[in-house]
Parts: sequence; C-alpha cells; structure tokens
Amino acid sequence: MRTRTLLTLTAAVAALGLATPASAADTPVLTAGGAAVAVGDVLNASLAGGTAATFYSSATGSSGISCNSSAFSATVTANPAAPGTATESLTSHTFDTSGCTANVVGVLGVSGITVDHLPYTTSVSSDGTVSVTPAAGSTVQSTVKLRTLLGTINCVYQAPGLTGKASNADHSIAFTNQQFTKVSGSSLCFANAFFTAKYAPVTANGVAVDVN
Repeated sequence: MRTRTLLTLTAAVAALGLATPASAADTPVLTAGGAAVAVGDVLNASLAGGTAATFYSSATGSSGISCNSSAFSATVTANPAAPGTATESLTSHTFDTSGCTANVVGVLGVSGITVDHLPYTTSVSSDGTVSVTPAAGSTVQSTVKLRTLLGTINCVYQAPGLTGKASNADHSIAFTNQQFTKVSGSSLCFANAFFTAKYAPVTANGVAVDVN
C-alpha cells in the first residue's frame, strides 16, 4: 500500500510538471525564440542601428576610420547545456567601404577592408563573454586599403584574438577598443588600430538569439 501511494504521488507531481527541473537544466547556451539553436545553424548580424564600426589610432581618440555598414556570419559548431560555452566558426566578416570615412592626415578615403585568415573560432559563454580565436599559429588579421595622393596603400593589422560581450537586452555582441598592431604598411598607416563595433540583433533563422 505504501509503495502504491508513493508511486501515485510521484505520477501526480510529474503530471503537474513539478517532478524535476530537467527542462531548465537542459536549456542550451544559445536559444532563439526559446528553442535551441542547432549545430549547423548560421548566426547573422549587422551593425546596431545608429552605430559605426571604428578603427581609431588610440583607445581614447577619434582619428582613424569609421564605417556605418558591417556584418558577420558564423556557423554554430557546439551548443551545450547552460551554463557552458557555445562555439561557432566565423566564416564571414565584411565592411561596406562605400560607407567608410577616414580623418587621417594624407588619406583621401577607404577603398577596402578585408578580414583575413578566416575562419576564426568564436565562443560564447553563459556569462556573455565572447572570444574570437584564430587557428593555431595564425592571427586575427585585417587589411585596410587607403586612398592617398600617392595612390592606394595597404595597411595590415594583426591581433592575437578579440574579446567581446553579448547582451540579451538587445541581442547584441559588442567589441570595445580591441587593439590591432600594424605589421606592414606605409607611415600613413597608424601604428595601432583600436576596433570598436556593436552588432545587433544577432539572429538564427531570422529569430533573435539569447545567451543562457
């Protein structure tokens, strides 16, 4: 009789959805509209409205390059249960240089910005930390082409990796003053480039992504 009573109670609790918090425990790091983002799904984002992606010559200055159009795409490679760390392969990161301006002495404009050495590994942790890491033995690299009175020059910048922050408030990923160092280019190329940009909303299959 006691065994039957316990079994009956257990069944009743389960029917009410109170038996175990397994559903919460199984919530993955990345969800879109409450559903798990699947491995193989592609995350997309453009610059948050009214913002610009900037490459300034110092962390506190405003001399350098500003672009009002940029976007990225990354394919999800792992999305474990939260708390944890999801990973993606960053396959595309572009800048539309028709919307870029430069206020560097001797520079007339920007003719190209390319992100080299793709793909990069991107990780997103439950606490919102975003890390962009190149392949072993490589670097995060950008090549900036500037128009000058003497023709086009190439400025190549490298960084060991980037760190950003994800926020569910606006489904964004933001990078602030991520330092790149010039590895080649003329004296018109500033020695350091500090990258700042906010991408929002980050979506999967057109639905905004949350980090859990």
